[in-house]
Amino acid sequence: MDAVTTGGGIQTPARTGRRVAALDALRGLTLLSMIAYHTCWDLVYLFGADWGWYRGSGAYLWQQSICWTFILLSGFCWSMGRRPLRRGLTVFACGAVVTLVTVVFMPGERILFGVLTLIGSAMLLMVPLEKPLRRVPAGAGLAACGALFALLRNVNRGTLGFEGLVLAEVPVGLYRNLFTAWLGFPGPDFSSTDYFSLLPWGLLFLSGYFLYRLWGKRVLAAASRLPDCPPLSALGRWSLPVYMLHQPVVYGVLLALRGISVL
Repeated sequence: MDAVTTGGGIQTPARTGRRVAALDALRGLTLLSMIAYHTCWDLVYLFGADWGWYRGSGAYLWQQSICWTFILLSGFCWSMGRRPLRRGLTVFACGAVVTLVTVVFMPGERILFGVLTLIGSAMLLMVPLEKPLRRVPAGAGLAACGALFALLRNVNRGTLGFEGLVLAEVPVGLYRNLFTAWLGFPGPDFSSTDYFSLLPWGLLFLSGYFLYRLWGKRVLAAASRLPDCPPLSALGRWSLPVYMLHQPVVYGVLLALRGISVL
């Protein structure tokens, strides 16, 4: 992996445009975990399964492991791909399709600013921000983004702090409308089954970007030595269409199973 030098003399890894099988496999494994999680969600909330564990801390940690991996990996891989504007627009458009479908057909379970909208937004914002971000030392950028993510983890709920730790309250006046919800400050009437705003989650994406700049060469060298798992790698390469199709397929299968009295 070669490096490029910016005008300020700072070196960053160049865009390779190549796939890395181990990273695709990690994405594919996370995608399988997500499909399993969403299958359980459908069974509990749409088909009435009485699974108390799914509403507990274990399932929450499962859900968080999925979204953290997807978002951090998306930021890590952003510098590796080509045509960043087109990629960002594609992912953002897929997020808009998810929103439209759920608003029209499942208004009670609508998705506003889901994970695809977040990743697409982060990709698009990186297009103008990449040049100034190159001037930020990778280690400092990673530390700052990680610290800010932890500080703003609960900002959607109106507080500063991480999970159960509450450090301060955020001014209520920031929580107004859909635009502020996209930023991270949802209004009192906002509701979404899947909600990932720019704050705090965009900071996790940026952490992945700085992680690539800091250790990308080492990570990719180590990944290239790992044994390949073709099924998982293939799933990771096609993660976006699989993501778009998995929920209607899972729902259709569960509906068919209920129809033949399996569920």
